[in-house]
Amino acid sequence: MAHLLVIGGGIAGLATALLAARRGHTAEVFERDTRAPGTALDRDFFGWHRPGVPQAAQPHVLLGAARRLLRAELPDVHAEMIRLGARERHELDWFEVRPPARPGDEDLVMVQARRIVLESALATAVRAEPGVVVRYGEPVVGLTRAEGADGGEGGDGAGEVPWVRVTGVTTPGGAYRGDLVVDAAGRRGGSAGLAAAAGCRPAPVERHRTGLAYFCRWYRLPDGTDEGPRKPWTVTGGAFAGCAVFPSDNRVFAVTVFAHTGDPTRAALRDPAVFEAAARAFPPGAAWLGLGAEPLSGVLATAGLDNRWSPLADGRGPVATGMVPVGDALTHTNPTLGQGTSLALWAADRVARTAHRDPGSFGFAAAYHGWALRTLKPWFDLQVGADAAVGERLAARAGSGGGVAGRAREAAALFECALEDPEVMRARARVRHLAEPPERAYADPGVRARVARWLAARPDWTPNAVGPDRAEWERLTGAGSGPGQILFGSLGSSLKDTGR
Repeated sequence: MAHLLVIGGGIAGLATALLAARRGHTAEVFERDTRAPGTALDRDFFGWHRPGVPQAAQPHVLLGAARRLLRAELPDVHAEMIRLGARERHELDWFEVRPPARPGDEDLVMVQARRIVLESALATAVRAEPGVVVRYGEPVVGLTRAEGADGGEGGDGAGEVPWVRVTGVTTPGGAYRGDLVVDAAGRRGGSAGLAAAAGCRPAPVERHRTGLAYFCRWYRLPDGTDEGPRKPWTVTGGAFAGCAVFPSDNRVFAVTVFAHTGDPTRAALRDPAVFEAAARAFPPGAAWLGLGAEPLSGVLATAGLDNRWSPLADGRGPVATGMVPVGDALTHTNPTLGQGTSLALWAADRVARTAHRDPGSFGFAAAYHGWALRTLKPWFDLQVGADAAVGERLAARAGSGGGVAGRAREAAALFECALEDPEVMRARARVRHLAEPPERAYADPGVRARVARWLAARPDWTPNAVGPDRAEWERLTGAGSGPGQILFGSLGSSLKDTGR
């Protein structure tokens, strides 16, 4: 069996170590932070300063893909999340009467919880796992390599491809040797610099800016209110801004307002009063904030977001052997579709399942890269396409939402139709929970026919017409009197660098 050295003790790192140990391997995890997540959820969530994890206080959800893997491979982690207060919601419960079940419906369940709930559950399981050691406060500062490992790998079509054989890591406390180094340090972990210092040739990074800025505030439902309203739908996108509500654990929920990064009104949303006025202008914000919830935080801003694909490989193959990336170190996606945790767990599971197959070899690295391209990259590309469409719409700031036609109008209609048609909702949920790609789910003749009938019955329907018009939005954000512009000038540069 293999000994894994895992860089980073976040969700991806802890999950990789735990899944590997459950398959008979051993793992050492190196985490820059000096402590583990605990079970005092509010204390850690609101009071723990974590500059290396800027997304820690932002809303998270676990899609059906992540839930399915946890229940199958780490059932104790899933059970601990529920014990800590996580809630589960089946997508088809949107309807008053759930439609007759079909195979696969059991996976269309979202786990609603803050990130700290999953982190705490993973940390609890890791502490009880004899095959895992976590070295808190011991960051990785370098990679070790095999002497004379540069060269080509022949026999499998690779030709003379230069690569570096990574054999271990160095920390301020010393050097550690392993069979496989797993980069789970996130997109800010600096592993690209470590690889370059070890002599690896540069690997290309595919990066797409989203042009979106998010403003989030956390609340708790009043005593005696265990659940928020089931309707309206918790995400509403208008022509130039939108609002989303994220129900979570222990009566906690987040409200998020999003706009284009070029919109001069966006920085005014940092003011709690402006934020709440803007959120209440959208149906989900009005419904949830109308319950008299208690604010738990200020307004948390996140911008400078991008989608980033960072494999340790290029067109010629892996740039290193004995090292693979997982989580955000491999594929970092804008959180609008909630894919990040699922893709991270898929990669962690792949490493754990295959770590016995000569993990230091060129063949192992090439096989992992090929798997990532087949399994993860299509979902990354889906996120890129979705963000491009939203970003273009918000940037245009077309107050009426007009000008959306053809395939874009049909795509918007599919979502609206799903709110009324259980069969279309099932197809949409299968895509949302990463159970089926959109090109297959939405190509179903029955689904296409239902959406076509819905559109035919509404010839004057306008997409993205929910929420305030531009004049009302500027009144809510104070754009007409100047404060928004003043705030934008003072805060704009800092917002650009607070991305996830």
